[in-house]
Amino acid sequence: MADASVRRQAELVRRLKAEDAPQDQISTELAKLMDLKAQLGINDGKPQFVLKTPKGTRDYNPKQMAIREKVFNTIIKSFKRHGAETIDTPVFELKETLMGKYGEDSKLIYDLKDQGGELLSLRYDLTVPFARYLAMNKITNIKRYQIAKVYRRDNPAMTRGRYREFYQCDFDVAGQYDAMIPDAECLKIIHEILSDLQLGEFLIKVNDRRVLDGMFEVCGVPADKFRTLCSSVDKMDKMAWKDVKNEMVAEKGLAPETADKIGEYVQLNGKSELINKLLQDDKLCQNKEALEGLNDMKQLFVYLNIFGVEEKIIFDLSLARGLDYYTGVIYEAVLIQKQANESTQQNESCESVGVGSVAGGGRYDGLVGMFDPKGRKVPCVGFSVGIERIFSIMEQNVEASNQKVRTTETQVFVATAQKHLLEERMKLLSELWESGIKAEIMYKKNPKLLNQLQYSEESGIPLVAIIGEQELTEGVVKLRDVSTREEITVRRENLIEEIEKRICSF
Repeated sequence: MADASVRRQAELVRRLKAEDAPQDQISTELAKLMDLKAQLGINDGKPQFVLKTPKGTRDYNPKQMAIREKVFNTIIKSFKRHGAETIDTPVFELKETLMGKYGEDSKLIYDLKDQGGELLSLRYDLTVPFARYLAMNKITNIKRYQIAKVYRRDNPAMTRGRYREFYQCDFDVAGQYDAMIPDAECLKIIHEILSDLQLGEFLIKVNDRRVLDGMFEVCGVPADKFRTLCSSVDKMDKMAWKDVKNEMVAEKGLAPETADKIGEYVQLNGKSELINKLLQDDKLCQNKEALEGLNDMKQLFVYLNIFGVEEKIIFDLSLARGLDYYTGVIYEAVLIQKQANESTQQNESCESVGVGSVAGGGRYDGLVGMFDPKGRKVPCVGFSVGIERIFSIMEQNVEASNQKVRTTETQVFVATAQKHLLEERMKLLSELWESGIKAEIMYKKNPKLLNQLQYSEESGIPLVAIIGEQELTEGVVKLRDVSTREEITVRRENLIEEIEKRICSF
């Protein structure tokens, strides 16, 4: 019976490989096979050791890295377009730096074993280390971006882009500025990045923690329950209101009538007209914080309209974002799934890339002050792009379209049809490198021309420079266009110029 389960799993892995299934799926099923073998003591005469990546992590092959690099370049280009500079911080921090900043999510922080007299933890995000960096270096104004790995002891869902080790791409503006100007630019940048990446339809939800807290207060919620109720409200994108209400009442001890009052607000969403409607709500506007938040939200939508991004942004009172450090505007970008009126195959494809939120952030004016000995505050606003989730979508889109992805940037392959010309190939290769042209040769003394041309075609190299005895005697090089297979003869002294001209046209 046990052997049969191993055979079935092994057959599944073989079938997935034969069908060219996504690498993530193959790796997951292969890991299951190795686990089965280990449990049953099947080791093929080798020491028992399951060769796999740790749970919630993955390797990336050259094709996947090429897609990642494209995503990173798009994001960095946008950050730089808006005048950001970059910093770096340690991958681990003092445990006390991180604790008490993430609300209920603090349980997801990875603690490190104490080996040097300090209690350390792996960073959970890039925002808290950034605030520590500002306080420690007494910086009061900076517009920065940072791209680095963070770690969360979460239950991974790798097919949906949720990992325990993953990259975050953060953009933040620190400093005392007039209300909503940097906040509006952050939303503009998110819109810009998601549009440039061509991920499909998206929506950016915005809210304000002051509006949320004011709403809780006028509904009769005790102040000590504000933060824990925020995490319940934040689940409304995944759960029906009745289930959220049940959690508030049954698990968090809220009175049912108070939950009903909250429900009247958190089920609302809209644009400027909803803000104006809430500004007419006498009960809500009696709360000073809520009134400030609504007035700022009204100003924010004016700026968003000027930036030309208002049509993708919605004021959603159910958006809460569970992190404790937010103090004002909060936002989250989500992809809009295709409707269910398409074919079954398409529906299955949509489901496989339904990865939810792809960016989020907000204002956190009090976080830096937590680290400053004198409690001096540095107002901050920013966001993080969920790079792994975006990558999951792009990778599956490439797989679905059978799109060929280049994993190198080689522009010219130096080849020959004759033997004993390795040194001449190396001389030409060196000339190309010194002129800044990306080039390579085959690491064989006498390679066959067909093999060299096939390699160029399979690797997507656009040009092949071919030399032989005759070309060397005449001082020329044959330049072959790989896609059209057309060849021209170029004088050796004109080769660099001809290559550069052709590269510009690709």
